[in-house]
Amino acid sequence: MEERIAQLRQLPFWDDLTTEQQEDIARGAAIQQFPAGSMVHSCGGECLGLFLVQKGRVRAYLLSEEGREVTLFQMGEGDVCTLSASCVMDPIAFDTQMTALEDCRLLVVNSGVVRRVMEENIYARCFIYEMTTRRFTDVMQSMQQLLFLGVDQRLAVFLLRASEEAGSPEIKITHEQIAQQISSAREVVARMLKRFSTQGLVEVRRGSVRLLDKGGLEALTQ
Repeated sequence: MEERIAQLRQLPFWDDLTTEQQEDIARGAAIQQFPAGSMVHSCGGECLGLFLVQKGRVRAYLLSEEGREVTLFQMGEGDVCTLSASCVMDPIAFDTQMTALEDCRLLVVNSGVVRRVMEENIYARCFIYEMTTRRFTDVMQSMQQLLFLGVDQRLAVFLLRASEEAGSPEIKITHEQIAQQISSAREVVARMLKRFSTQGLVEVRRGSVRLLDKGGLEALTQ
């Protein structure tokens, strides 16, 4: 129990809970492992609950009836996900799919416990709704890019952001993974990367992309 509580202290609202509420969450929390590519949360499936990413990255996306995926946002180490507990938030009717981009370790709090604590504790309730609002902001930004930016612009934005997050001009990623991230087709991404390569903006290697001209890529995003 003590080890679990030490991990739960990472939750921003932990210190605002009563001792009883902390114990309730500790009893309803568990570490879950998800290998890369596996489903973390599925709309129409069991309500997972609130989770904190301790290791790895998780991608949230929408899936159409035709099988088209639209990436909404990503979560990395230290991020808290509340949309996976949307079943306990009555005003929220927004289902997403979530998969592990890398091998993930998540600290998951049971949805029933989340509901009880939200009903009892204003700090927990405010935090959960605040985080949900932030995620909806991420969703709106993704929708704006999809609706108003061309594939070349979305690709440039993604490459610049991924390079910044990696702390390196070289990004270890496949064409298929890029296509998922920018909500496009692999063939389109391959064609666009070839064009970027011809223009001297990037160098494409097997399983990676190296940025050669960040200024040129930034100009494309304007």
